[in-house]
Amino acid sequence: MRIGLLTDGGYPYATGESRLWCDRLVRGLPQHEFDLFALSRSAHQEQQGWVRLPDRVARVRTAPLWTHDDEARHGFRTRGLPGRLATGLGRSYGRRDRRRFTSHVTALVDAVCAGGDAAAETGEDTGRAAAHAASADRFTDGLYGLAELARERGGLHTALRSEVTAGIVESSCRAPGTGRTLHGATVPDYLAFAAELERVLRPLSLDWYDEESLGAVDLCHAASGGAAALPGLLAKRFFGVPLLVTEHGVPLRTHYLAAPEASFGAPVRALLANFHGQLASEVYRQATVITPGNTHVRRWQERCGADRAKLRTVYPGMEAERFGAIGEGDDGGGPDTLVWIGRIEPAKDLIALLHAFAEVRRAEPDARLRIFGAPAQGGEGNTYLAHCRALAAQLFPDEATDAHAVGDNPVTFEEIGGPEVPDLAEAYAAGGVVVLSSVVEGFPISLVEAMFCGRATVSTDVGAVVEVIGGTGLVVPPRNPRALADACVALLRDPERRARLGAAARARALELFTVEQNLAAFRGIYLDLVMHSPAPWVATAGPEDPDGPPRPFATPPEAHVLGQLPPAPVASGAPRVPSWAVGAEEGVCAGGRRVGDRDA
Repeated sequence: MRIGLLTDGGYPYATGESRLWCDRLVRGLPQHEFDLFALSRSAHQEQQGWVRLPDRVARVRTAPLWTHDDEARHGFRTRGLPGRLATGLGRSYGRRDRRRFTSHVTALVDAVCAGGDAAAETGEDTGRAAAHAASADRFTDGLYGLAELARERGGLHTALRSEVTAGIVESSCRAPGTGRTLHGATVPDYLAFAAELERVLRPLSLDWYDEESLGAVDLCHAASGGAAALPGLLAKRFFGVPLLVTEHGVPLRTHYLAAPEASFGAPVRALLANFHGQLASEVYRQATVITPGNTHVRRWQERCGADRAKLRTVYPGMEAERFGAIGEGDDGGGPDTLVWIGRIEPAKDLIALLHAFAEVRRAEPDARLRIFGAPAQGGEGNTYLAHCRALAAQLFPDEATDAHAVGDNPVTFEEIGGPEVPDLAEAYAAGGVVVLSSVVEGFPISLVEAMFCGRATVSTDVGAVVEVIGGTGLVVPPRNPRALADACVALLRDPERRARLGAAARARALELFTVEQNLAAFRGIYLDLVMHSPAPWVATAGPEDPDGPPRPFATPPEAHVLGQLPPAPVASGAPRVPSWAVGAEEGVCAGGRRVGDRDA
């Protein structure tokens, strides 16, 4: 099978989310061929380069999603966008195309401005559902209308950033029935939203939608929702390619959490929230199968309109072998030591952990806390780390056994990779209890790693923590240092309970969270999805011609066999070689690529 893997800010780049998961998926399913369609998030990410790709990756197409302001700031030239993308409204557009563009943008922005307001103002459930359906129809009409216009005329870049778009945004914001926040929008807000709209909809203007790109794959697999799934929506609309969407987090939730930190005003944040909500609903409607990474993500998807019949929870696979050397019941660095591992940022709530550890020290004077991690990128992470260090120094002054000894602090901040802790497994082995103190969490990777190491854990009840732990650790409310301290003391004082919970945690992790179970799940999903999807037709026949032969797979195994293949007969009796067999005698597979080659 030929899989079109759609990514946003991750694989094949050396940095970014879901990079490791995508690489394991591609390498773990050697029976399939993968084409990568990747959106990059920054100039810095592109400058870091790609990871080494396996031979079964036949083609890579990339395009940037950062804005022109970002490009200017980094001094980086746009790559991956076709040169024809500079089509502007009023220049290359004729009168008919100008009317089409205005109509489609108006429909889309009207739906965004309406958001959920029209539904919320309707008292009855039937009226609410009708209003929601009408808004969704306007959004999809505008979205796909713009996609078709971009495909015919070469892009929407200049048009979406034009004064015409800003004027449409202004009219929609001032229309009767919109909320008070949008009524208060000003000209800078209209221009800012138009620029963001162009950036988010940039995948519509790419040159990926032809018979040699997304039209040639058997299945589109989006590694996340949002922008990454947009090419999958168009591949389904233009070519009937089925769409599979995998989400280990929720892009919509991430956007909501990041909105207060953005530099936009309240009207732009409201418009963007409505837009991303409408886009998420459309992605879930069009996806044939949706695979949330945990039940927490699944609940968000259902709240955004995903059909339960399409949902299949598949936990992200992790490599258990790297933690195999850590034995169950081995307290490593000391039974009185608590260990925290992660990225140091406010969402991890190390402040609450330090206050909780002060309570632990009162009950267990010999207890120690080892914090392993580096600050999150940007100034905020460094500032937060400095604040945590200052608080630790204030709560726990350096202690000395006598007047002549050097003081020692029971809290240490360390980075993995030094002589004492050379790798991640050694960090988990440094103590008897692993603590997670987050106030916001998706799928807690550090918790699963601790379970692979056979460690007893104390965690806050956020994200998918309860689902992951499953009764093999202690869970307390977030932002509650006293409850966190009580749970830690209970495990520090009971070594038998620690060993029992650690063994159960390891067994659970090996059953549910390994790479092998993840690959087995997607191996079955791929086959099941294609088996129940309509077979694509060869380019010369099309679905309107019932006499044309179906093409079960874009690149069947026979395409990789050297030598002349016999032509397939058609209804007219004239011999014709299938598209996948063209050039087979020279070792060339579909799309003019030699077997094993990949385009960059």
